[in-house]
Amino acid sequence: MELTSHISIRNLNVSHGQTEILKDISLDIPDRKITAIIGPSGCGKTTLLKSMNRLVDTTDEIEVRGEIYVDGENIYDPKTEVTHIRRKMGLLSQKPQVLPMSIYDNIAYGPRIHGLRNKKKLNEIVEHYLRVSGLWDEVKDRLSSPASRLSVGQQQRLCLARGLAVEPEIILGDEPTSALDPQSSQHVERCLQQLKADYTVVVVTHILRQAKRIADYIVFLYLGELVEHGPAAEVFANPRNARTRSYLTGEIS
Repeated sequence: MELTSHISIRNLNVSHGQTEILKDISLDIPDRKITAIIGPSGCGKTTLLKSMNRLVDTTDEIEVRGEIYVDGENIYDPKTEVTHIRRKMGLLSQKPQVLPMSIYDNIAYGPRIHGLRNKKKLNEIVEHYLRVSGLWDEVKDRLSSPASRLSVGQQQRLCLARGLAVEPEIILGDEPTSALDPQSSQHVERCLQQLKADYTVVVVTHILRQAKRIADYIVFLYLGELVEHGPAAEVFANPRNARTRSYLTGEIS
């Protein structure tokens, strides 16, 4: 697999007080692929994901050492403007967090914040990204209704559409289907698989079956260490490290 990358991680260490969470991680995330970060609970998966858009900065007593390059820019350089970096990345959390406003305004919110006022253009953006997220046919007749009235699965797809409306380059998902029913999970998985044609997608998942279904590339963490990474088909069929094999067979969890 040709490995071009929006995201390059070099010697990344993250600690919280005296606790080391991530230990000397170096890794390139392939562009326009779905990368799944897997590993046991507490191994640092979410910390690694949130390091990529500097959301770890919001936690007290977090120390980050090392470098993460996004499009060649070190996002941990003191001169880097954080809002500029986060705009490049759409984030899907474990539980959908819709804004307390209408379905329409949830999508239009980001473009408006960035100065777009043209009603026709806003209408086009709202429809386009609701279609991309597979939600348009379900909500087109109630765009003025509160987003909170949608089902949890619909809310997650709305959050995806809202994130895409600001035209990021990268989609980050922190166990984005963990709160969803199976049908809604399938909707989100299909969306992600379609979106990788245009975006770099990085997903944390604790569900190995899901990683096998959607991932092109696998990153396996264990106790804060990067144990193995590579094309998904190779990692699942022939893991190089004994710890990876043990995790995939259920011997460690």
